[in-house]
Amino acid sequence: MQTLKDILFGVSLKSITGDREEKVAGVTFDSRKVDSGFLFVAVKGLTVDGHDYIKAAIDKGAKVIVCEQIQEKTYEGVTIVQTDNSAEALGIVASNFYGKPSEKIKLVGITGTNGKTTCATLLYELFQNLGYSVGLLSTVENKINHRVLSASFTTPDAVQLNELLAEMVEEGCTHCFMEVSSHALVQHRVAGIHFTGGVFTNISHDHLDYHKTFDEYIAAKKLLFDGLSSEAFALVNSDDRRGTVMLQNTKADKFRMGIKSMADFRVRVIHNTSQGLELNFDGVDVWFKLIGEFNAYNLLTAFSVAILLDEEKEAALSALSTTSGATGRFEKVENTSNVMAIVDYAHTPDALENVLNTIEELRTKNEILVTVVGCGGDRDKDKRPKMAEIAARFSEKVILTSDNPRTEDPKQILEDMKAGIPKSKERNVMIIEDRKEAIRTACNLVNDKDIILVAGKGHENYQEIDGERHHFDDREVLGELLN
Repeated sequence: MQTLKDILFGVSLKSITGDREEKVAGVTFDSRKVDSGFLFVAVKGLTVDGHDYIKAAIDKGAKVIVCEQIQEKTYEGVTIVQTDNSAEALGIVASNFYGKPSEKIKLVGITGTNGKTTCATLLYELFQNLGYSVGLLSTVENKINHRVLSASFTTPDAVQLNELLAEMVEEGCTHCFMEVSSHALVQHRVAGIHFTGGVFTNISHDHLDYHKTFDEYIAAKKLLFDGLSSEAFALVNSDDRRGTVMLQNTKADKFRMGIKSMADFRVRVIHNTSQGLELNFDGVDVWFKLIGEFNAYNLLTAFSVAILLDEEKEAALSALSTTSGATGRFEKVENTSNVMAIVDYAHTPDALENVLNTIEELRTKNEILVTVVGCGGDRDKDKRPKMAEIAARFSEKVILTSDNPRTEDPKQILEDMKAGIPKSKERNVMIIEDRKEAIRTACNLVNDKDIILVAGKGHENYQEIDGERHHFDDREVLGELLN
């Protein structure tokens, strides 16, 4: 067990009342997880304030309390640590408690609206192919070498994150690739984390229910780059004009990648077909199984990071050429109906337009495209009409359906989406609240060589209704109905 004074190293302190030599058995911000000798951090959340659970934590055996507000009541034998920011302190404390694992591994953080999961997964696969022991922290799953752990959030909480990184170090991982969400950055979940590099993919309309304005959302993403050290690298997409914003004031070495603009790392699309992509990297042509220009960006990102991590160009391209990317991202569902059936996680206007643009490039126009799409409840409402309009613009038939309504009325979500449908497209749009029935209807509308896109949930194998998760997998349902 470590002493409190070691665990508090780097924390901005206002006061300490009690024993700095106190031995700490564990760290948590959830009073239900407190055990004897634990340090409890009282964090103010959106709906719950950890300060309300200080007594409960002490009753369960907490010996150290880290908080922002000192309570009037004192507790014998309990050390009270006051700080200006408990959430930030939690990250630093967790890092110290687990032995600063992020400093013992090459950790690359990837942020942006779209492409985070695919880029992180491609890098995980690439470095495994190169023979390294690798960790992955993503929306879909967390991995330590080949061991798979479930993922509840895009970025784990500070304690879980450091615990996972410590396990990776213990099991010999030399590299880890992780998604870093805007929520995690604002909530200080990566405080105390040392990144070898930071990557910016792109930014578009998302999460404005949380960040309120687009400027706030951009500022949240920029926090990753503001926190990089002078030994780290910062890699941004130069084809997104906000890439330059990310590089402002960062101490890290700056690099740019792109397809359309001048950059340190560039790629040229030679062929983009329904079977895959042929790309040219500095005079070397490589064939990939992934489809679409947006995946050309993802592959370029993975290649660029590999070079910045001192891998040889030819070896990196060879290892990258066999990768398959993340599940539920432009994933084809094999079927006996000879229909091109695609499931994609696209849940933002920009992501949906990227996927539909890719399908448009692959079409002969002799087939019909049916798009099934919904929007999540308790989330950014502004994107609902935009997503419906985009679906209607590209598709012969659109079926608006339920996504994860959570605690919202799905009928209201569908009304919000319907408002984006132009008058001229209304007769091409159906509203079917039940997601399985919506997919069934899409299957009944298509014939040989037609196309179905089911968008919004991708890898998810559940549907969240009234706060409860029920098993539902778009890939399962689509395959079953088409076969």
